[in-house]
Amino acid sequence: MTRSRILARLAGFALSMALCSAAFAQAIVVGAKEFTEQLLVAEMTTQLLQANGFAAHKGTGFATTGIRSLQESGIIDLYWEYTGTSLSEFNQVKEKLSPDEGFEWVKALDAKRGLVWLAPSNVDNTYALAVRRADALGKGMRSISDLATKLRAGEGTKLASTAEFLTRADGLRPLQRAYGFEFMSGNVVAMEPGAVYSALRRSDFDVGVVFSTDGRISATNLIILEDDQGFFPSYLLAPVVRHPTLERYPAIKPILESLSAQLDNETMAALNAAVDLEGRKIDDVARTFLRSRRLLEQR
Repeated sequence: MTRSRILARLAGFALSMALCSAAFAQAIVVGAKEFTEQLLVAEMTTQLLQANGFAAHKGTGFATTGIRSLQESGIIDLYWEYTGTSLSEFNQVKEKLSPDEGFEWVKALDAKRGLVWLAPSNVDNTYALAVRRADALGKGMRSISDLATKLRAGEGTKLASTAEFLTRADGLRPLQRAYGFEFMSGNVVAMEPGAVYSALRRSDFDVGVVFSTDGRISATNLIILEDDQGFFPSYLLAPVVRHPTLERYPAIKPILESLSAQLDNETMAALNAAVDLEGRKIDDVARTFLRSRRLLEQR
């Protein structure tokens, strides 16, 4: 069993226990997937809701499909999701859409499931393939098409990937089909997101699957390969709330959207870097940011 699955199960158990004690208080349960950006927005959301008098609790450590199932079943009230993920993973939409079109589609499709997409942030955290800057310059590899050409020529390029990317509808297999290449058997290894950077830094791997808002990309002297065929959809980050929760607590809408309005790629990359590179605690980074934007009172 992988570490991420163990964490998800432990988090699910912890969340279930928390729900038992919090049910009578009608707590708002905020979910998050198990990577820095998700943990940060969940922490900021929880702090904001608590500061405004709501009994908010976090449940973290989930995979994409797991957290969505928990939300649809009413266990999780809200979490921050990416438009491209919901379109491809949950709604099987394959059309190429602009960011605005993607948001309107996912908003309408998920409304049928009782889920409400609130105003999105300006964070567009797409999946990406990253390589060492020296390799990109030395090997003339600036785009995914360049990578595809080298793989078709038989180069033994190795890919360090997050485990989830290997099975997603917008993941490795569809990407390979779109660009007409395939990694050799044994040259694709699944690992935790943070381990991808270590693998590239040690030169154990040639290409890594990353999130475009990760502060470690520039810090590790990597560059992102251009998605020159436009395979990856837009991944606008927005709070998604169960309709019954929003009906019960309508005041949470402006609170969540006030946070959404403060987030963009540059801001999110800096917050991610504060955790992943500077080693600061997530709750401290979240609190400092909220106070800096006057969403929380200074104490």
